[in-house]
Amino acid sequence: MLFNSRVFLFAFLPVAYFVFWKLSSKQWRYVWLTISGYVFYSFWNYKFCAIMAFSTLVSYSAGLGFLKFQDVRRRKFCLIAPIAVDLSLLAFFKYFKYFNLLLSGAEWTASLTGADHASSLIWKLHLHALLWNKDFLAGALLPVGISFYTFHTISYIVDSYRGTIKPTKNIFEFACYVALFPQLVAGPIVRFRQVESDLENLDAANRRSGLDIGWSYFTIGIIKKVLIADSIAAVINPALANYSTLSTAGAWLCALGYTYQIYFDFSGYSDMAMGLGHMFGIRLPQNFNSPYKALDPSDFWRRWHISLSTCLRDYLYIPLGGNRKHVYWNLLITMLLGGLWHGANSTFVIWGAYHGVLLIFYKLFHEQWDALPALLRRSAMFVLMVLGWVLFRAESFSMAMRWLAKMLYPSGGTLFAGAAVLAFCIAIAGAIAHAAPNTFEISHDWSPQMACAMAVGLVCCLVLITGGQRSPFLYFQF
Repeated sequence: MLFNSRVFLFAFLPVAYFVFWKLSSKQWRYVWLTISGYVFYSFWNYKFCAIMAFSTLVSYSAGLGFLKFQDVRRRKFCLIAPIAVDLSLLAFFKYFKYFNLLLSGAEWTASLTGADHASSLIWKLHLHALLWNKDFLAGALLPVGISFYTFHTISYIVDSYRGTIKPTKNIFEFACYVALFPQLVAGPIVRFRQVESDLENLDAANRRSGLDIGWSYFTIGIIKKVLIADSIAAVINPALANYSTLSTAGAWLCALGYTYQIYFDFSGYSDMAMGLGHMFGIRLPQNFNSPYKALDPSDFWRRWHISLSTCLRDYLYIPLGGNRKHVYWNLLITMLLGGLWHGANSTFVIWGAYHGVLLIFYKLFHEQWDALPALLRRSAMFVLMVLGWVLFRAESFSMAMRWLAKMLYPSGGTLFAGAAVLAFCIAIAGAIAHAAPNTFEISHDWSPQMACAMAVGLVCCLVLITGGQRSPFLYFQF
């Protein structure tokens, strides 16, 4: 179920909202939010609800273990075992399809080295894996949102172990935290401590104030998604389907278009999630802070997908040693794993490495970089981001290289259909992304004129949605 779908807007959300506010006790509100989350999740594939429920029970049990046990050995078991389970589930569903590719590579290597017996054995394993795939995994899909709720459960376990939070004994409080539908499938990645106070005081939430600010956030988000991101996608997706025919101007237009598409698509989702959270009395953390205003690579990652970058920092970079030792290796490993989190496609890994290298270079030459005029730094940083998004968007490494080659070396050709429309959309999106305040920098206390303008934008979105436009959010695939 999509936020920008008729069933969500005209059926699921009204029912979930009005029943929630009819319930007076926080326990029943926990139960209702849990049920709502599972119903919402089941619209993709109800079978995957069992995976989320299992992960929830494992992590909840770990929290109880931390409350019960004080000795180091048992506490470490309560830390390591559930995290291993969660990561195993994530790895199985997200990366298993690449297992056969690894086997093929191992077989080819063995044959080159003359290891006939090893090659034969690998071939048999390969055959068994193919048969198993055919019988078991042929129809399996990646459980939507598994990367996000796995981060939720792991952060809860680690924070409980560290003593940052006190684990909850209320199973429904924890279950509704994991299955909270506004942030369930595409973030932001919410740590338990960020919403613990709101969950504990859920029965005292203010319906009116939550609805006012929630409506504002949700409307801004859906306008970003439907009117801006989807308009850009409608032009660049057909153009990139024939990327080999792009001219240099067309290649740059597609790269710029995708740069704004992914920002308005993902930040639009985050704004909608924030708005829905407010409607149900829960304040979700900020996930974007005008990332294309960044002055350097570190600044970019303080602004882009903030919930992911801070999780990578707190649960990976700092435990690896952070700025204390092996700083450059820590940066590279963190960003490589950040790229791998998005998927096992080589382009994601290279994109992660690219950002790791940018961060390393900034560490090495930050004094020289910071001495440059702010406008120059911001402009150069934006160009580096555009080049990086080419790696992220490309379906293969060869596509990325050909696309970048067309951008960097003059190449003739005609512009694709809709290029003028795309240029107009880029101009509008660029003005908003680079010059306008972001969703968290405005007051959301609208004048009557602005409220009417927002209402008109919302109506336009609803017209497009009811007319059949229903585009998934880009980050659903991760």
